[in-house]
Amino acid sequence: MLAITFLGTGTSMGVPSIRCDCPVCRSKDPRDNRMRSSVYIQTEDVCWIVDTGAEFRIQALRENISRVDAVLYTHSHADHIMGFDDLRRFSSVHKPIPIYASRQTTETLRRVFHYAFSGEARLPGYVNPEPHLIEGPFRFGNTEISPIQVEHGTAHVFGFLFRQQGRSLAAYLSDCKSVSPDGLNLLHGVDTLIIGTPCRRAHPTHMSLAEGLELIADLQPKRAFVTHLSHDFAHVETQKELPEDVYVAYDGLRLTWE
Repeated sequence: MLAITFLGTGTSMGVPSIRCDCPVCRSKDPRDNRMRSSVYIQTEDVCWIVDTGAEFRIQALRENISRVDAVLYTHSHADHIMGFDDLRRFSSVHKPIPIYASRQTTETLRRVFHYAFSGEARLPGYVNPEPHLIEGPFRFGNTEISPIQVEHGTAHVFGFLFRQQGRSLAAYLSDCKSVSPDGLNLLHGVDTLIIGTPCRRAHPTHMSLAEGLELIADLQPKRAFVTHLSHDFAHVETQKELPEDVYVAYDGLRLTWE
């Protein structure tokens, strides 16, 4: 069993965006309100977060999250890490919370949240992180997690593939312009592909919607979801544009596998 809940599906500015009066930012459709991108993953034995965006506290309250056994980080850009301090509610002096990230991302987390990693704040009410460097596939319970190297400007960024009992259930690639050849090989045959396509026009560090759809057509998953969306995309109108079995993700959407 695997379940993925979209805590947020927005870009770094979120939707609605500050000082914007466009139709999407003024939309009454709740699916057009997008917090910073993150997902919550549940299995029978382990529950974890991928990224802690700035609204992590609000997202956790909205989804009534009471258990987080670990955190995976895709990369260290602000919209993916700035909710880190709210992990304190899932951590304690006697219960460190495992943090899985690349070396570059771990170094940034140590610098930005130095008080948590230095040992100076090992007091009740503070995050107690237990860093783990991602250097290859690893397991959470019965789920195998494979890091997928992707290109996103100069940042060191991972996507993640989740497998159970030999089945490639889902892949989450929030921020990327391209996927490494080894990553593409791993992604072939995945049941569900979740891909970030924040803009309509070509962008130097992100896939456009057209580029994301090209990747989906090449990999041919059973279904795909686009996420990390800007105010370029109204939910209802965008869904009408998409091919069969490709969907617009929205905050609070939950996907399940048995």
